[in-house]
Amino acid sequence: MSLIPRAAPAASMAFAGRDPAVISLLKMLPLLLLLTFSSAAAPPAAASPSAVHNNNWAVLVCTSRFWFNYRHMANTLSLYRTVKRLGIPDERIILMLADDMACNPRNNYPAQVFNNENHQLNLYGDNVEVDYRGYEVTVENFLRVLTGRHESAVPRSKRLLSDEGSHILLYMTGHGGDEFLKFQDNEELQSHDLADAVKQMKEKHRFKELLIMVDTCQAATLFSQVRFKLLQVRFDIYRITVIHIIHFIL
Repeated sequence: MSLIPRAAPAASMAFAGRDPAVISLLKMLPLLLLLTFSSAAAPPAAASPSAVHNNNWAVLVCTSRFWFNYRHMANTLSLYRTVKRLGIPDERIILMLADDMACNPRNNYPAQVFNNENHQLNLYGDNVEVDYRGYEVTVENFLRVLTGRHESAVPRSKRLLSDEGSHILLYMTGHGGDEFLKFQDNEELQSHDLADAVKQMKEKHRFKELLIMVDTCQAATLFSQVRFKLLQVRFDIYRITVIHIIHFIL
């Protein structure tokens, strides 16, 4: 019996296709990203070609391991495909996948990952560049990516080389709870950790605008400390957009 068409997509919050609210949200996602990273930066009609904004970045993080969390990797790869289609190149995308569902022995479609039971689109093709894989996906490495506090041996491909003019999309998915997001059922990213990292990013001029999307249970609680920390540095909180994707149990 195939586990992918039954267990994985059917359990997927984002792609199960059973709830109209979820379907509407996902249909709006490409438009939302386009408005955030493209049209907002479009130059006036009289502007020179050199004025075109091209400083967009994405940090996409799947924090879950194990086969029953297939949907989390599928959701992350779906967003990865979307931001690439909208014009953000691989050298400006940090992709963190805690597990490799494509090579899982329970996968009836080896080397492939799908986001629905029709299996029309393989999300794990030749053009996927994973920067942090497996046990590299830790809270420490995640915070180092955001703040730029890497050891000297870390290559440029694993660094978020943004600046004060950058527009950054931060997407995280996994299992969460009250003010935390679990990383591989082994450790937790606390709300104050995220708040401190965003505060450091602001102080180090690592972004102009930041769009944070969190796909997990109790996602809103993860931002309990963000507003407080940023107000301490007199930062316009509205430069940060937070989206809590509603988590459905199907």
